[in-house]
Parts: sequence; C-alpha cells; structure tokens
Amino acid sequence: MPGIQQVIKRTGAIVPFTKERISNAIYRAAVSVGGRDRAIAERLADEVVAQLKDELEPDEIPTVEQIQDIVERVLIKNGYASTAKAYILYRDERARRRQERAQREALRQQNIPWRKIYDALNWALDHGLHTVEQLNERIQRGEFADIVHESDRAYNEDISCGAEMIYERRDEIRVVIVAGPSSSGKTTTTIKLKHLLEQMSLSLVPLALDDYFYDLEDHPRDEFGDYDYETPQALDLELINEHLQHLVAGERVLLPHYDFRMGQRTLDQKPLQVGPGDIILIDSLHGLYPSMVKGVPEEQQFKIYIEPLLQMRGPDERYVRWTDLRLMRRMERDTRQRAYNPQRTLEHWHYVRASESRNILPYANVCDYVVNSGLPYELPVMRTRLLDDFARWVIAYRDHPLRQDAYMRAERIHALLNAVLPVKDESPIPPDSLLREFIGGSCYEY
Repeated sequence: MPGIQQVIKRTGAIVPFTKERISNAIYRAAVSVGGRDRAIAERLADEVVAQLKDELEPDEIPTVEQIQDIVERVLIKNGYASTAKAYILYRDERARRRQERAQREALRQQNIPWRKIYDALNWALDHGLHTVEQLNERIQRGEFADIVHESDRAYNEDISCGAEMIYERRDEIRVVIVAGPSSSGKTTTTIKLKHLLEQMSLSLVPLALDDYFYDLEDHPRDEFGDYDYETPQALDLELINEHLQHLVAGERVLLPHYDFRMGQRTLDQKPLQVGPGDIILIDSLHGLYPSMVKGVPEEQQFKIYIEPLLQMRGPDERYVRWTDLRLMRRMERDTRQRAYNPQRTLEHWHYVRASESRNILPYANVCDYVVNSGLPYELPVMRTRLLDDFARWVIAYRDHPLRQDAYMRAERIHALLNAVLPVKDESPIPPDSLLREFIGGSCYEY
C-alpha cells in the first residue's frame, strides 16, 4: 500500500502523518528511564510504521490510538520493557487527564499558594488595580508612573521578605534555589536576592545549571521535532546532584561547560569549591524537581517559587491568566535575545505548559517562600507591542486543525489586550524593573 499520509486525532480532526512524531515519542519515553540512543528510536519507529501498514485496509486512515497500541507492542516485543512502561504510563496519564478534568483541576488547586493570592488580591483592591477598567482609569488620569512605582515596590518588598527568612536560617542553609515556570522572572529575582543577601554580609556562590545540559543530539524533542529544553531530563540530574553533595561537603568539583552555539557539553572544565560559610545560589526552571537535590538534606535547602500572581479581572470578568502574562514576556524576550519569531513561541506554548504541569507545578507546594512577580503595568506595555500580532494570529489559526491551542490563546489574549489602554512611553519603567528582563533596557547582565 502507498505511504501513510494522514492520521485521525481524538477530536476527529484529520492531520498529516509523520513518522518523526512516533520516533520522538519513543525517544522521550526512553529518556525518562535513562536511555539516549536516538538510532534505536528511529529503528523502532520504522517497525511501527511497517506494522501499521500491514494492519490497515486500503485507503484506511489510522487513528492516534491505533498507532499508540502498535508502539507499545513494538517496544515490548523488542525487549524495551522499561521504555514501554514509561510510554504506557504517559499515555494513561493523558487519558486520565482528558477523562477526569474536573478532578484534576481540584487536585491542582492544592499547589496554589492561596495565602499569597489573598495578599495579592488585597493589594490590587487597595491600589485600584483589581480590574482592567480600574487600570485604564488610572492610566487616563496620568498615573502610569505611579502604577509602576507601586508595583515594583511590592515586588521588591516581597524579595526582601524572602531574604530575611534566609538570613534567619543562615547557619544551616547551604543551598538557595529560585525556581518557577518559564518567564516568571527567575533571573531578575535571583540577582536582586543575591544583592540583598550580600548586603546582609552573606556569601553567595552562583551555580549555573545550563552547563549541565546534555549534548543537543541527546536531547528529547517535542512533536514538531524541536529540541525540548523544557523537560528536566534535558539536564544531567545525576551529575548536578552529585556535584551539589560534594560542594555542600566542602569538596572541590570540576564543572562542565555547555556551548549553546554548538549544542555540546564539555566535562571537567572549571573548578569550584565553596567555603563553610558560603551559600550556593541556583536559578533554575526545575529547581524544585526532587531528583536535582535529593542528596542535600532538606534543612540545608531554601526554595523560592516565583509566579506572576496578578489579581486582575479582564473584560470577560475572569481573572487574567498567569500563563498568558508569561507567554507575552517570553515572546518579547525571545524575539529580542534569540531572534525567535513570536509566532513560533505561541505555537509551541502548549508543550511548555505540558512540561510545567508534569515537572514544575506539582512541586510548587514544597517551597519555603513564594514571590509574586505579577506587574499590572506590563499589560498596557504588551498592548502596544503585541496587539497587532495577536489580531493577525486569531485570523490565521481560526480554521487550522493543528493550531487550535494557539488559536484559543491568541483569541483570549487579543481580547484582553484590546481592552487595555496602550502606553507607548516606557521611560517610567526603571532599569532594575523585572519587566526589563523581557522588554530590554535592564541594568542587570543576563
């Protein structure tokens, strides 16, 4: 029979078939259990396609479920039981999420920092920034600079509270971790926290986990074949944990170096040893992931989780979604720093969110302190910068079967930004603002 051209998704939509999605899925499952041989994944994918052709009737279009059933059988038949188990568990997890949406939402609420949200809500009410309408009224009164000042003061005070908590435990803490989802503001928060702690006469030693990425060819990929930097398995967690244990014990280690241009890591490059009074400072997307610091006693760790907990009702009377704020921040940052097309960021955001749901959000409740990085004034700034783009994407994705997630996000954010008054003069935003990390003009080196 001719090559397979299409596949039927669970929604009933018919989309193009690509063997790469099968090999990437197999490779991701293998990576989760310690395997990193892409050639094996490619060979197994070929076997899956061959078996699928044998089972299909002429002109029959396979379903996603049929393909996944064959993947499981091929993995087990070839002796990859642990990879098959990881694949099955992932598949079962996806099915359970679809079938038990209400229950999942209830469970996820356990990880929401309700006390912090309550404080953020009170602050928004006190400052007349609880709705987009109130925000617009203050902008119309010429109070944009005041909004910036009030928001930044609240954010900086939040970091100061965290620093004071660390100082109180300075005799036992050896590792401070700043963690949070993509574009939550970890980098600026870490820099500000470091400055505050140094003013308290504490000695901080930064540890850059980006150097622990595996070689690019060993990275898992998403369904579009792009390398997935969002998963903790992209990092050498075993080596990170080993080095942390040695450093906390006062021993010398040789750090690796990762060349992002070449996509390659070189081991044993830079010596590092921390003194008995030093505190290791880590800024990481997956800083709360258990495997990363499992060898360091809990009492020697201080974990900070950061999220833009903005408490503002949008034009639909629903609260502005934190993930939408982070998406816009990442668009601006990646366009400016990495020359990425913001449309690509939108199209792949659902993979970022999937990784966050699996590897970040479940551990938010294990932190010692939560920092709120939500800034009401970022909405009018993003309105000026991104409104036209989102208007164009709403039209482009409306009838695109493969981009329904991008369409829903674009439609929601476009409606939000369209309801906000624009601000073109960004000069009231100071160089040390967290927002400068994303829109440019920061006084910090990133």
